[in-house]
Amino acid sequence: MAPEGVIIRTSPYLVKETIDRVEAFLKQHGATIYARIDQQGELKKVGQNIPPLEFIMFGNPKAGGAIMAKNPMAALDLPLKIIAWEDEKHEVSIAYNDALYIEKRYSLLHIEKSPLDLDGMVEMALKP
Repeated sequence: MAPEGVIIRTSPYLVKETIDRVEAFLKQHGATIYARIDQQGELKKVGQNIPPLEFIMFGNPKAGGAIMAKNPMAALDLPLKIIAWEDEKHEVSIAYNDALYIEKRYSLLHIEKSPLDLDGMVEMALKP
């Protein structure tokens, strides 16, 4: 069950390939990639083992700046993040914040094609 305000989808790809595809799509569409972290790899360095888990932090400074100008506290959820992980059944999931939840959380007006709405981007990035 997803926490409130989080969208979870399955991915037909391995974790690394899922994030590779998201990163490539974002770069093709002018997003800035701020960080990509392989949590499984980082935890191995300290003797902990988890299944594959990676996340990516990204944004569009122009769009994000407009959001933060309306409510500076929105910076708590910006830059945007997407995580992908493998569960005990070896199924891969991808998760990100729901745009409507962020808009409500920071009292932002809903706009069509909001830069916070990642649904279409994720769908396109994971197309075979």
